[in-house]
Amino acid sequence: MTKPLPTRGQPPLTARLEPWMTELLADPQQCAALMEQYASPVNVVFPAVLPRNAAELVDAGVSRGVDVRVFFARKANKALGFVEAARDAGHGIDVASECELRQVLGMGVEPQRIILSAAIKPDALLQFAIAQGVTISTDSLSELDRIAAHTVALNAEGQNVRAQVAPRIAPDPQRLPPTRFGEVAQEWIRGSVGKEKEHVDVVGVHAHLHGYAESDRRAVLADCLEVIDELREQGQRPTFIDLGGGVPMSYLDSADEWEEFTKQRQLAVEGKPTQLRTWKDNPLATTYPFHQTPTRGAWLEELLDGDIPGYGNAADALNSRELALHLEPGRSLLDGGGVILARVAFVKKRSDGVDLVGLEMNRTQCKTTSDDILLDPLVVPTARAAEGADDAEDVRKSNRGRACYLVGAYCIEDEVIIWRRLTFPEGVAPGDCVAIPNTAGYFMHILESASHQIPLANNVVCKQESALEFFQDTIDGAN
Repeated sequence: MTKPLPTRGQPPLTARLEPWMTELLADPQQCAALMEQYASPVNVVFPAVLPRNAAELVDAGVSRGVDVRVFFARKANKALGFVEAARDAGHGIDVASECELRQVLGMGVEPQRIILSAAIKPDALLQFAIAQGVTISTDSLSELDRIAAHTVALNAEGQNVRAQVAPRIAPDPQRLPPTRFGEVAQEWIRGSVGKEKEHVDVVGVHAHLHGYAESDRRAVLADCLEVIDELREQGQRPTFIDLGGGVPMSYLDSADEWEEFTKQRQLAVEGKPTQLRTWKDNPLATTYPFHQTPTRGAWLEELLDGDIPGYGNAADALNSRELALHLEPGRSLLDGGGVILARVAFVKKRSDGVDLVGLEMNRTQCKTTSDDILLDPLVVPTARAAEGADDAEDVRKSNRGRACYLVGAYCIEDEVIIWRRLTFPEGVAPGDCVAIPNTAGYFMHILESASHQIPLANNVVCKQESALEFFQDTIDGAN
């Protein structure tokens, strides 16, 4: 076994590694074999993290007497191994398209453990969800009318179904920022959402918030409870409030490194001297909080211990109404669940002398809506397996201390994988593997593209019994 070689961003952001990642990245032969068999890049996922991470949330609820139910946000990663892990652990799935819904049902997930939260719901999707008995997060009164009309039509065809709906509650814009998702509580109440519609049951309410603040969740709980109480006055029997996603996690162990990065980034935004070095001086204005505290279970305990405006203690408000609390985490359930392996294609200079390391991947294969992934990758010296060990080591030595940008395969000037400049203290050589850890949550799939007709990355499931085992995820043959 060989320790992977470090890289250091400017400033550094040391990634937190799981034991399985450490074992894999210490094995250059295994990494080389995966890239040889499945091409570069390859997405390696470890579904066993999901039950562990979900248990933190369920246990936090138990400690406060609240029935917390977890629904894995399928859009965070398309690998079906994660669906299997959620299903086998007794958790639910949040789906955002007809394809996701059909796949999940085909894997034996019961309809009552599925919520459809798609922002756009074509008629075919609504009809299928109604027929299957899946709960629909209903975005507006007009969408509710469409659902009711489809349900009447399906019953006229002899299907004998009832639609299961959860109105999506937008928070009061006087308390929280405006959102495109849902309608405010008063609109739902003025529209008599609880008034009986033929073949439609209002089984809960749903909210979709930006950000990660538990105080924001408590604020929207006030809006949700207002609608819940009105629904019950009108004869409906909702059983849950679903707060959607936004459960925080932390990619970095070092709060000090994150604080220093934040300081240096702010200096860059203000146009002041800074240690931050980025491609074309991009200030990285839009970033995810890669270090947070508290996370998951401790975060949920704070939420449940806090007060809901006008309703008192959050746990008491839920328990007194016998309401379950549903959550739809994505990346926080996948924390520790993935690593991208990409082969180094070249080490060269830009026309002005800036050093570049080219990877056999494109920027969309490690990309979210944020400007950058704020952790430092690792180098696995796989060139030793593919080329003469002496030659590869000589090349690596010649590149020690080199400060480079990682660039990708698309024929675009700003085709950059990681926007921060990285120093390679132990060097890098063509044929080596660059490993980007903790990428299962959104980075692998949310924006992936097959432009230039370059195939999408293969997805490989890693399981650990006595040793690490690898096999291709079934999603790669599902479409």
